[in-house]
Amino acid sequence: MTTETTVPLKHDPYAALRFRDFRLLIGGRFVAQVGEMTVSVGIGWELYERTRDPFALGLVGLVQVLPVMLLSLPGGYIADRYNRRLVTLLSQLVLVACSLVLAYLSITDGALPWIYLCLAVIGAARAFNNPAEGALTPETVPEEHYFNAATWSSSVWQFSAITGPAIGGLLIALAGSATPVYIFNALAGLVLVSVLLLLRTKAKNYALPEETPLQSLRAGLRFLQSTPVILASITLDMFAVLLGGAVFLLPVYASDILQVDAVGLGILRAAPSMGALVMALYLARRPPFQRAGVTLLWAVAGFGVATIFFGLSTSFWLSVLMLALTGALDNISVVIRHTLILTHTPNAMRGRVGAVNSVFIGASNELGGFESGVAAALLGPVGAVVLGGVGTILVVGGVAWWSPELRRLGAMQPPETGETG
Repeated sequence: MTTETTVPLKHDPYAALRFRDFRLLIGGRFVAQVGEMTVSVGIGWELYERTRDPFALGLVGLVQVLPVMLLSLPGGYIADRYNRRLVTLLSQLVLVACSLVLAYLSITDGALPWIYLCLAVIGAARAFNNPAEGALTPETVPEEHYFNAATWSSSVWQFSAITGPAIGGLLIALAGSATPVYIFNALAGLVLVSVLLLLRTKAKNYALPEETPLQSLRAGLRFLQSTPVILASITLDMFAVLLGGAVFLLPVYASDILQVDAVGLGILRAAPSMGALVMALYLARRPPFQRAGVTLLWAVAGFGVATIFFGLSTSFWLSVLMLALTGALDNISVVIRHTLILTHTPNAMRGRVGAVNSVFIGASNELGGFESGVAAALLGPVGAVVLGGVGTILVVGGVAWWSPELRRLGAMQPPETGETG
């Protein structure tokens, strides 16, 4: 009698990339995200050149985050009710048009209120774009490759965060104005529009016809309440961003504590993205976590510890190392959270759940900068950063106690009940 031995399948680090639609999607995303990053440099440079007022820069984040907070939930409903690819395509066309308007305002020295109005429209377009575009990923790869898809998506985002500002600065230096940045972003957006037209994903309408928009939104919120493992992961990431906002105080650290010039500040700013990119590439080459919940908790706790060490450091290269470590650990959190949302969210609710995620994380980014500024004013920069790191660790303990489901979470597989595809 012969016995068969089961040979475990070898992990394929490029599994998600073997699917045509996923390759097209993240390729288009990369180009569009690089364009968005160049605009973040260009708009800040232009406004400060024209006003010499830091408050003018602060308004940039405000006018963009308010539409996201107000419209993301309706955007999630639209993403679940209508063809997600079409919603993303229309949103991208609005973003392209806004970038061209910014180019026109830059050439003509248009009034500042028009610039802020254009930025607000960009925020509104992103409120509809982000839930729909995020929900396209599971339509381009099979369920068993969601973790791999999340890691490659994260790698692309981090790489764009590194290259985008560099390209934006180069374009401004060559032209002496921000106009080419806006034109570059418009062309980058058209690349993603072309990609969306080439995708072969089939159009689907997911929400029940008899649901009103309000009923549909309530259903999405009820789903989150009944899925504590997703809610806990979003809560962890939100408070880590809110409390561990050392990056907002980097100009103070560079000038007053580490005593480095603009080049040193640039290295400090790039360090978290470099650490995140290295971690994302490593995660893409390894199998999915078998104890995802514990890994997530330790990663966020480590983020808090690294933040404390950065806050206390007076050595430039130790500070760079700690910032890179925060980026790497944060990337573990991001990949696990995105994979959880993909595997545990029914297809019919991915837009709404993605919208809630966008509101939580987007708001915490903006509020994190505000919290860091207030804390630094009261406690000094070192006290603010250290307190934020300690607060992050305390939040990890609280979430671990509140959510035993997260502590027990093993391999990130879809639950046995409920639709996931």
